[in-house]
Amino acid sequence: MTDRLPHTLRSDALDNRERILDAARALFSTDGLDVPMREVARRAGVGPATLYRHFPTKQMLIAEAFADQLHACRAIVDEGCADPDPWRGLCLVIERICELHARDRGFTEAFLSTYPEVKDVAAGREYTVKAVAELAQRAKEAGHLRSDFVLDDLILILMANKGIHATSTASQVKASRRFAGLAIQAFEACPQHAPLPPAARLASAAPDST
Repeated sequence: MTDRLPHTLRSDALDNRERILDAARALFSTDGLDVPMREVARRAGVGPATLYRHFPTKQMLIAEAFADQLHACRAIVDEGCADPDPWRGLCLVIERICELHARDRGFTEAFLSTYPEVKDVAAGREYTVKAVAELAQRAKEAGHLRSDFVLDDLILILMANKGIHATSTASQVKASRRFAGLAIQAFEACPQHAPLPPAARLASAAPDST
């Protein structure tokens, strides 16, 4: 009995950790990142002390809750940048990142937030923005991306994509794919396209890429 006790405790601790993360993801998705930690504990069915034992700060909870999405986002960007055709790579990035965000509004909230103290999320956003900026520049030079595209346009896409509401995740993803397709059509270089007005400054965006 004594030999099995540590394993039981570790198993219970892992179960508590997963319940906390599941509750946090659900609440961040519906209520935003300002949801109180006590509410996360209540939804997870654990005491505040248990919550803080696993995640001493909300910043640590946010980073861990979206670790998988950040990894997936980086993989999407890396795949797009590795494509020898920069326009095809950029289209892939736009389509798949929109889908990733459509599946988890909480991740969108974290990704677009001004939470610099959540270092993993901030670093993931910085990596994505920088890589997409370089990919967009290559697509412009290849003549496929309209010349007045700026990096704030990507942030604008994610903000608009966040506003898509549907009755199920599958319907939401389907709507997001259509939206991404329309955005890609708008960004494609074409003589008939009139120049866009200057982009509004977005708080979470990086400097413009021209």
